[in-house]
Amino acid sequence: MSLPVGPRSTLESLVAAGGRLLDLALPSACVGCRREGPPLCAECRSILWVRLDAEPGVPIGLPADIPEPLLQLEWCAPFSGITRRALHALKYGGERRLAGPLGEAIAARWRRAGAGGEVLVPVPASPDRIRERGYDQAALLAAVAGRRLRVPVVPALERIRTTAAQASLDHEARARNLRGAFRARPGMTPLGRWVVLVDDVITTGATLGACGSLLLEAGAACVSAIAVARER
Repeated sequence: MSLPVGPRSTLESLVAAGGRLLDLALPSACVGCRREGPPLCAECRSILWVRLDAEPGVPIGLPADIPEPLLQLEWCAPFSGITRRALHALKYGGERRLAGPLGEAIAARWRRAGAGGEVLVPVPASPDRIRERGYDQAALLAAVAGRRLRVPVVPALERIRTTAAQASLDHEARARNLRGAFRARPGMTPLGRWVVLVDDVITTGATLGACGSLLLEAGAACVSAIAVARER
């Protein structure tokens, strides 16, 4: 986890610049307690660290509820309360400033519990969602986490169609829903490297499994994953 990185990434610089513009245009308030101040105050931010010292969520080599072919699956907090509100504000409310504290939580949890990893790859949103929001939330999270971990971020995947919510589908329907939804970008897969997928929320894990399989087929050595929250 110690590959050197260059100057501040363009994506992270845009996150910071966008945050400064929002601070000037709108009075900032915490999404957790609603008090005036940063988009997530220090007190409410602490909820993101509840699993910081916990044992690794899914250790390599042990039987566990983990989607194949991932080696390890990690998350920072349950998908509830303040964490849920923060992620909804980032995804649906245009509050991209929240990528900062959420991405930092990802970096802290992976630094403490991650077994390895050389490259971060965000799980991409669909083109429709990116056009609608103006950004890809997983890419913002990965940019912040990559900087904190000093690990490069590579957009090695793209989503080529919108999918239905996985949580409401059975196993077979999930597989059909994801079939053909993603593809590896030619020449972008980190060949022979240990990849860590980055996402906002883990629901069934099927999306992460599908993305992991694509990366392995394209030449990655192995794949793990981490998200801000897990829904169960």
